[in-house]
Amino acid sequence: MATNESIVSRRARYAAGPVRRLRMLGPTLSHSPWVLVAFFVLVSVCAGAGIFIWPDRVPWGVYGLIVVAAGLFLEPRYLLVVYIGLFLSMAILGAYLGSAKTTTAGAQVVTVATMALMMWLSHARAQVGVVGVSGESMLVDMRDRLRAQGELPPLPTPWGAEVALESAYGDGFAGDFVVASRSTDGRTLEIALVDVSGKGREAGTRSLLLSGALGGLLGEMSQGGFLQSANNHLLRLRWGEGFATAVHVAVDLESGDFTIGYAGHPAAVQFAAGSGRWRMLEGGRGPLLGVIEQADYPREQGTIRHGDALVLYSDGVIEARDKALVDGVDRMLGRAESFIRTGFEGLAQRLCDQAAAGLGDDRAVVVIWRG
Repeated sequence: MATNESIVSRRARYAAGPVRRLRMLGPTLSHSPWVLVAFFVLVSVCAGAGIFIWPDRVPWGVYGLIVVAAGLFLEPRYLLVVYIGLFLSMAILGAYLGSAKTTTAGAQVVTVATMALMMWLSHARAQVGVVGVSGESMLVDMRDRLRAQGELPPLPTPWGAEVALESAYGDGFAGDFVVASRSTDGRTLEIALVDVSGKGREAGTRSLLLSGALGGLLGEMSQGGFLQSANNHLLRLRWGEGFATAVHVAVDLESGDFTIGYAGHPAAVQFAAGSGRWRMLEGGRGPLLGVIEQADYPREQGTIRHGDALVLYSDGVIEARDKALVDGVDRMLGRAESFIRTGFEGLAQRLCDQAAAGLGDDRAVVVIWRG
């Protein structure tokens, strides 16, 4: 049976659930700002009344809570109205209560500093047109869409496939991504593993932009034209400091024949059940995506027979600062050799977890096998 969803992808969607349920809160509130202003003013009055009646029990900190809450849901111009009212209320109460309420000056300084911080945050949100938690929700949705594009389509028996993606230091975004497609007649499986320059959040925006475009190209272009089209797309984007590497494989699910091509990407490896050995597929080498115009991307041909497997991976799986790439490849194959004794299921995630770069780089592994 094919495993069509990585463990990481499932965890991400589960964790994002509470945020997504708040998704519509920000846009809804943004249409009634004065209602929110009135609400926060009312809460401030209640807080002030509580401090006035029970000065020994109600702390100045209740104003800090109101400052933060208002800063999350109001635009700067409305937020300023609330903050002026809060500060005047706090100042008048402090002067009136005198020694009955201690630490007034210190509390005012902290409150004003918090106001300045939340004004800055509110201004930053207003620049992109979001309020409340809608900005974070948008990022979660984009991340989930990126991961969803990497979910492999259902495969017929005896085929199986897995994908595992891990970001540097556990960041929510990564420079590595996978796009996959199965032809309408169900015969051809195409997978592209792409590594955008940079890592973690640094490369996250570029991978989001690129994954949608390459996902649209996959299955629509001829097998030999995918990398050329991807290269042309990156050239049109004119990234000042951005490029990408990629490996693209197209597998005939009836015969097991495949073609594979690279754009500056580490060579895939194939396990041959007949000999029990791994071999590097080093043909079909081409330049990086987005660097050279009219670049040529030759392809290598091969066959996945019963019991064979094909492994695609990003450089984070084999690279280490103190070791050569060939040592990283040997290390990965050694780990794979010990894992496949129990089958290929789970191999992608295990290779990601034991990557040479550890947590310091983005890692991606795709495993395709034929039972």
